[in-house]
Amino acid sequence: MNQSRKLLESLGYPSTDSKELPTSTKRFPDGAQYRIELPSTEGPAALKETLAELDRLGITVHRISQGSGIMLQTDEEIKEMCELTAERGIELSLFVGPRGTWDISAQPFTSGGKAIGNRHEGADQLVYAMEDLKRGADLGLRGALVADEGLLLLTKEMKKAGQLPEDFVVKASVQIGSANPVSVKLMQDIGADTYNVPTALTLSKLASIRQAIDIPIDLYIEAPDNMGGFLRYYEIPEIIRVLAPVYIKFGLRNHPDVYPSGQQFENLNNSLVKERVRRASIGIQMIERYYPEAKTSELGAEGLGIAKTNKMGVPK
Repeated sequence: MNQSRKLLESLGYPSTDSKELPTSTKRFPDGAQYRIELPSTEGPAALKETLAELDRLGITVHRISQGSGIMLQTDEEIKEMCELTAERGIELSLFVGPRGTWDISAQPFTSGGKAIGNRHEGADQLVYAMEDLKRGADLGLRGALVADEGLLLLTKEMKKAGQLPEDFVVKASVQIGSANPVSVKLMQDIGADTYNVPTALTLSKLASIRQAIDIPIDLYIEAPDNMGGFLRYYEIPEIIRVLAPVYIKFGLRNHPDVYPSGQQFENLNNSLVKERVRRASIGIQMIERYYPEAKTSELGAEGLGIAKTNKMGVPK
């Protein structure tokens, strides 16, 4: 194996998983080690419920993301979500629209084809996805989830061409599935501003990825059932120490699949987001108990994809 390891090292990659778990010296632009993310906040009603619960518990969340996506929300709903998050300095990240599982292809629903489920099939779907991104940006959105390597590269080109704002945060979804230092570095190189690693990677494997990349890692502390259902609360202090800069992400086990969501799930979604905030409060208490010196960001910090709204003078 020496020859293979030496080649990896010559290319600047770690040649083994990091058994010693070195402390990361990398940071967010403001010097913070970690930020908090809440996913699956499906629409303005669920967002309002989330913000009310955050206020009730007195905790800070830096990013709120959503899975149903840009495509399945009205202009008014997107603007409302942008305004609600922007006034607090919270990043809003919405998924890009049409993808394989919502098309006519059967392969994403087979046992062997699930990995391609959120890729974009054919050139037309790429164009639809690009239009989704541009529509979101025109409405003020400054963050989106992408689950296709081709679209990821196109976001980089769209920024160069002025079709996406330079400050638009492209979050590579956990659905991409890259799980080693070389493949995740590739995602960084082609346009990922943050990368959501697979849910079940050990700290040793994650540490090797951290050595290879500079962008923030996003990691589920509690993963939904369809992504493993893992609960990693006691690992949070070490995750922050080893993986900084890192988004600590609180999904929810025993979470029914509500994608694509809508008013038919509104009451359920409101209950789910309240419990997700509660789970985040448990995770924050873990940090306070076991790693109180860990540094987090203030709301509105540099690097957050905070939406632009009419109240801020942009956009239309």
